[in-house]
Amino acid sequence: MQAQALVKTPNAKRYLGQFCKHFAHKLPAEFAADFATGNVKFGSGVCALQADDEVLYVTVNAESEDDVLNLQDVAIRHLVRFAFREELMFEWKN
Repeated sequence: MQAQALVKTPNAKRYLGQFCKHFAHKLPAEFAADFATGNVKFGSGVCALQADDEVLYVTVNAESEDDVLNLQDVAIRHLVRFAFREELMFEWKN
C-alpha cells in the first residue's frame, strides 16, 4: 500500500536533509548530496522523499493500511517539527 503527499515549501531540500539525517542515527537512510532525493527504511515500510525548489514530495510504502497511516503520522510530526517557522500543509493521495 502507498500514500503520497505534496508539501509546498521553499525549504523542501532542507527539510528532506533534516528528515533523513535525523533517522540515519538509528535506521537505514540514504540521501543525495544535493538533498533532491532520500529515503528512510522503517521496520514497517519505507518513506521516500523528493524535493525541488518549491515542493517536497513524500511517499510512504507499507504492507498494511495501518502501517501506511503510522508512517504518514511519523513523517508529518517530524517535518512539522523541522519547519517550526512555517506552517506545512500535507495533501495526501492514496
